[in-house]
Amino acid sequence: MPEHHTGQMGGTMRLGKRRTVFTDSDCLLKKLYKNKDFVEERHRHRYEVNPKYVKEFEKNGLKFVGQDADDSQRLEMLELPAETHPYYVGVQYHPEFLSRPLRPSPPYFGLILASCGKLETYLQRGSNLSPRFFYGSDVSEYRDESSDEEVKETLRWTPPDDGGIALAEKVESDQAQ
Repeated sequence: MPEHHTGQMGGTMRLGKRRTVFTDSDCLLKKLYKNKDFVEERHRHRYEVNPKYVKEFEKNGLKFVGQDADDSQRLEMLELPAETHPYYVGVQYHPEFLSRPLRPSPPYFGLILASCGKLETYLQRGSNLSPRFFYGSDVSEYRDESSDEEVKETLRWTPPDDGGIALAEKVESDQAQ
């Protein structure tokens, strides 16, 4: 890229929020971002995809699905088709910078959903969650009978000093009963 100079590292890092536009209207990442035309995510890197290798990557199945809004040579998102891999995405930005505990970044949330077999269902629902999503079509299966004290205790819980060994033993004991 033009601002990269071998041996000179100062001032060449891409920093801050940048706009990435989707170049593939049917890609997985766009669906995870609720079919937006673009995303704005934070960058902190000096790496780029070398444009002279893009055709070779694409010939072998890699799809570049997002590019910098200001420079079409900067490829920001890639993925492999679901037929090749259940969840293989890559982004140049840092999704963890805008991720929050109750609002995870779409690339991370997609990984979690794919790992537990829920990604396809989530995408079919238009990237929306509901109790049915987690508990099946019979929402009556979901009953939270926790008392207020149990909920408060759960929220106060901190990991044990023994690295979770006692907790793991308790879970095993409970499962054996």
